[in-house]
Amino acid sequence: MGIETEENNELIAAAKVEGTSIYSSDGDDMGSVQSVMIEKTSGQVAHAVVSVGGFLGMGSEYHVLPWEKLDYDTELGGYRLNVTEEQLRSGPTVDQSSRDHMPDREYQDRVYNHYGVSPYYA
Repeated sequence: MGIETEENNELIAAAKVEGTSIYSSDGDDMGSVQSVMIEKTSGQVAHAVVSVGGFLGMGSEYHVLPWEKLDYDTELGGYRLNVTEEQLRSGPTVDQSSRDHMPDREYQDRVYNHYGVSPYYA
């Protein structure tokens, strides 16, 4: 195991976050973290892209969530979403047309406004 993948109680490598399960507030398995997006100059975690639903990666929806909406649950061994299912389903999704806009401040503002949190760059 390389040093970049070591972890402790406070730190975890981004590579180990990707693929980690996500759960509803009730503890139901909902999907997994697909990627963690980090702002290059500040080092702040901008958001996570999570996949929800589907089977073996087919039919999944990809949603962008502010990092603050994921709480690590040691008992579940994954991230508990701090959003309602309705918030998630009605929130911004990622598809081919939005992929190029994800880094834009306008897109980021829409994501953060939808979930009612201040942007990491505020």
